Amino acid sequence: MEIVVCIKQVPDTTEITIDPVTNTLNRAGVPAIVNPFDAYALELAVQYKEKYANDATITVVSMGPPQAKAALKECLSVGAQDAYLVTDRAFGGSDTLATGYIISTTLKKICQLKGIDHFDLIFCGKQAIDGDTAQVGPQTAEYMDLPQVTYAVDMEECPTAGAVRVKKECEDGFRVIELPMPCIITVTKPKWEPRLATIKSKMAANKKVIAEITAADMEGLIDTNRCGLKGSPTKVRKTFVPQKKQGGLKIEGEAAADAAKKLVGLLADAKII
Repeated sequence: MEIVVCIKQVPDTTEITIDPVTNTLNRAGVPAIVNPFDAYALELAVQYKEKYANDATITVVSMGPPQAKAALKECLSVGAQDAYLVTDRAFGGSDTLATGYIISTTLKKICQLKGIDHFDLIFCGKQAIDGDTAQVGPQTAEYMDLPQVTYAVDMEECPTAGAVRVKKECEDGFRVIELPMPCIITVTKPKWEPRLATIKSKMAANKKVIAEITAADMEGLIDTNRCGLKGSPTKVRKTFVPQKKQGGLKIEGEAAADAAKKLVGLLADAKII
């Protein structure tokens, strides 16, 4: 069985600040992490392998700059066996539609490199915490014409050959859905936390070479006009920081009539009345 997990390296949003002049994210000195929902997806993939498919190979893939290799090596230290980074300036500025196209094409290219027909299971986090769109996984499924389940929290082997059962979180509880492989599963926060790497597994991961895939490597498979800014129909016109609201004024320690007079005076001074 061949399993792939799509991951993204994101800024640690707990430490993000906004430049008051440019209204853009200050990324300098901000640590990067594996997107938490992608970490859940990888853990679910590893759990499935341990329970039902010991001979499975788990591959992780990410699209981003060269420094995203650090995120891939972190994934290799907690259960993945292979890793690929798709990186090219032609892909910079891609919106979710273009990203889904690039990822779907990359997966086809990786299948060629690995000498396999397809991946049986494709996992993604439900969304990236720096964008919160929850679109890339479903769009990748559409590009690849594969069945999909979103908001997964657990899964198990299915009695039906060539299928899996996925537990999906819904507004009113959970649903258990059976779907055939190959398929795409996007994962939300489950009841457990991802495993931690050991010193030994980190050292082994650091020794592994992360293969890079560029647009040139996918010549004949990819249309670069559908990538990057030129292939992205979504355009960001403006970003801004919401104005901070001042706290209200509380009138205390006065009789009701006096407090009312004082309130009317304050409202009049503020030209509200």
